[in-house]
Amino acid sequence: MRDVARAAGVSIGTVSKALNNAGSLKQETRERVTEAARSLGFRPNDLAQALHRGQSFTVGLISNDSFGRFTMPILEGLESVLYEERIAVFMCNATDDPERERQHIEQLMGKRVDGLVFTARRADKRPNLGVDLAGLPTVFVFSQSDDPHSFCLLPDDEGGAYLGAAHLITNGRRRIAHVTGPERFEAVQLRRDGCRKALADAGVPIRSNWFLSGEWSESWGRQAVDILFDDPDDVPDGILAGNDQIARGILDALRDRGIDVPGAVGVVGFDNWGVMAEAARPTLTSIDMNLNALGQEAGRRILAMIGGKRFSGVERLPCTLVVRESCGAKSKTTA
Repeated sequence: MRDVARAAGVSIGTVSKALNNAGSLKQETRERVTEAARSLGFRPNDLAQALHRGQSFTVGLISNDSFGRFTMPILEGLESVLYEERIAVFMCNATDDPERERQHIEQLMGKRVDGLVFTARRADKRPNLGVDLAGLPTVFVFSQSDDPHSFCLLPDDEGGAYLGAAHLITNGRRRIAHVTGPERFEAVQLRRDGCRKALADAGVPIRSNWFLSGEWSESWGRQAVDILFDDPDDVPDGILAGNDQIARGILDALRDRGIDVPGAVGVVGFDNWGVMAEAARPTLTSIDMNLNALGQEAGRRILAMIGGKRFSGVERLPCTLVVRESCGAKSKTTA
């Protein structure tokens, strides 16, 4: 700063005001100081400034979603909100390694981040972090902690499945099956409940033997079709899949059997994963969990917490239905 002050012909105090956009200075003076700093390659010490002002204008994001399928849309939403407040996001990959995660937390706290956001590749509860966060604002998004005082933002899985099943019913389907992932996942249980509720509300018979659980894979979707269509005289005319991978397998198996989609059977997926849904034949109607919106809400909440507010518990944000060809309706998006 002394070098910058000398080059600009001003005091060190004036340099501080100019570079921090503070105080009352002539525009000409600010520009002279800024140009002197640029020509000398001066960079303010962010850590020293953080200690001085009590805020680093950084937030840490820790995820175990190595593939990025769920984390990247959340990160984009988070950054879109924090960017407006000049807050940067440091992203770390924990890879399901508790020790690595603890190290990331310690390092981020050592850098005086203003808050932490935790996300994952699935929204089930996870063990307590085992690290004293010392009151640091913390949000779990598409992830949950077993700490009752934590704050978690999740998609409304039950409501999303209700949308999907109700859409099939609206399009004339009355024999509806649900093919989903492993029962141990909370999302599987909630989506099953949402499907059952939609059928019950519409007075559509619930066939328990048509509610099938397996793996999150296309191969399971194909196997499920073999089970559901074993008796040609008793088959579904609508299928709600637990995710888009399963739905793709279902579409492939139906096509192999010569069964018309959506003519004979309507299919709805879950996740609205573009590379799956848009490349499917026919294109796949799917439930969108609105991960970008979850990230934006996480950004708003972490800002509020940095400002002194506190939140706890679980809040679920609504999903939307993205209509394509596989259900026999015109393309649109509905809440």
